[in-house]
Amino acid sequence: MTAPITLSLAHLTVLDADPLTLIEAAASGQFDAIGLRIVPPMPTDQIVPVIGDARLIRAIEQRLDSTGIRILDVEAVWLMPHTDVAALKPAIELGARLGAQHLLVVGNDSDTARQRDNFAALCDLADGFGLGIVLELMSYVELRTLAQARALLDAVRRPNAKLLIDALHFYRSGAHASDLAALDPGLFPYIHLCDAYAAAPDAAGLRTEGRSGRFYPGEGELPLGEFLRAFPSGITVAVEAPCAEYAGLSPIERGRICGAATRALLSGVHGPSPRPSH
Repeated sequence: MTAPITLSLAHLTVLDADPLTLIEAAASGQFDAIGLRIVPPMPTDQIVPVIGDARLIRAIEQRLDSTGIRILDVEAVWLMPHTDVAALKPAIELGARLGAQHLLVVGNDSDTARQRDNFAALCDLADGFGLGIVLELMSYVELRTLAQARALLDAVRRPNAKLLIDALHFYRSGAHASDLAALDPGLFPYIHLCDAYAAAPDAAGLRTEGRSGRFYPGEGELPLGEFLRAFPSGITVAVEAPCAEYAGLSPIERGRICGAATRALLSGVHGPSPRPSH
């Protein structure tokens, strides 16, 4: 019998959920883990502040213990011209305290030398706390292709720096599953899974699609079977699928539906596997 795949619920899937509700949404969907947003990607983004809130941090720890959910990653650091790596230390410290394995990073600086230096410094800072870095290519930022991401990883050569492939952004970049065949599977600690229309929106619509126009796995038109088979069969799957169709439902109900859809898709691709127990 194939071992069950570890499933994580990314915060963007239920972005309106506060951290405690996010954990409950993950438990409702029988996920094993969550991706917790503790750093606003853009200065204008609004998140529930966690860093420095001792009461909330203790409540998160207690809710994790009571549900059996763990934290796969904390997010999302966007490397931009104004990025101050040293100022991110509290976020990294908190991620380590909460047991996160990874810090999610996006490259959005047109100055490639500055982006390289900031990325290297961030890798070193995270390594001091035992955190891995996952670099995610995204269709509407500066670092948007597999080639760009590989070039940055090759430039910094940090052992804790890995690559995160999101199904939507991967296909919107023009890549194909076959492009992954020559890469070391060890580069990918986990993947982001979602679904979408086969046809991409125009360039101006990519951000809207990425933030609210996705579908739950198996409910769209992306070739997710070939995508999943390009990775090791037991790879951890984080579902990042903000879907406007379900926006009227509570985060708990969205977590339940998303988890069921994801397990149905994975069962069709990899065969049946035991459901996680919580």
